[in-house]
Amino acid sequence: MDTSKIKRGLGRGLSSLIGESKVEIQKNKLSISDLMPNKYQPRKNFDEEYLNDLTNSIKERGILQPIIVRKSRDIEEKFEIIAGERRWLAAQKAGFHEVPVVITEADDLKSLEFAIIENVQRHDLSALEEAQGYQRLINKFSYDQEKVSKFIGKSRSHITNCLRLLTLPDEVIKLIEAKKLTPGHGKILVGLENAKFVADKIIEKKLSVRQAENFVKIFKTKKRHNAILVDPNIRDLEANISAKIGLNVVIQNKKNNKGKIMFEYKDIDQLNKIIQIIKDHY
Repeated sequence: MDTSKIKRGLGRGLSSLIGESKVEIQKNKLSISDLMPNKYQPRKNFDEEYLNDLTNSIKERGILQPIIVRKSRDIEEKFEIIAGERRWLAAQKAGFHEVPVVITEADDLKSLEFAIIENVQRHDLSALEEAQGYQRLINKFSYDQEKVSKFIGKSRSHITNCLRLLTLPDEVIKLIEAKKLTPGHGKILVGLENAKFVADKIIEKKLSVRQAENFVKIFKTKKRHNAILVDPNIRDLEANISAKIGLNVVIQNKKNNKGKIMFEYKDIDQLNKIIQIIKDHY
């Protein structure tokens, strides 16, 4: 792909991308049943209230902006929506049988680019959906963050911060998808070893993003403070055991000399190794 086109992508809008694709029919109408969703649609959730508002608008004024489609490669005589899936859904709710379309030739990469740009321009995507769209460009089409940044027209730091959300544990990502946490909360949790625990506390205490930031700061401070107070002899013992068995070891010893020893394993082989060591010596 011509990198000069990538650099101009978002700034010139959807019309620029349409202009770079071969348009078969400028204006046309297709039956609603002839259309199918875009398999690369980055948006996972369509807000029902907004969809109802759009439905009412379409009933009053019709569809003012055509839906962009391409011929389906999976189902003959079907057309895959590249941009305008929400208009298609609203038209169905409004009782329409046909919708205006622009038919264009587009490969899978172009289809994904269309879908991302339309949603990003309209600010329709959540930060998580936006990140998943960028990640798909990177994974499936070998983009790097710099290339995504130039094409989308957003800073490299914005792309990086979006993608960092995807490093969260799956349990936390599901909480964001379920709207129990906001993406703002998610960004605070990135990099925390116990992100799920902190996420549950944020939900339980109904903390705002600012309150969650302060909570995480206090939590990190306490953790650092506790680490400083650990007996150096305990640290030496942890290191010696770890060196002998080849696994990370944590000893938690209380003032009354009660506590626990934890062995960290990364796969079933390491777990079996711990079990075998115990069996061999006890």
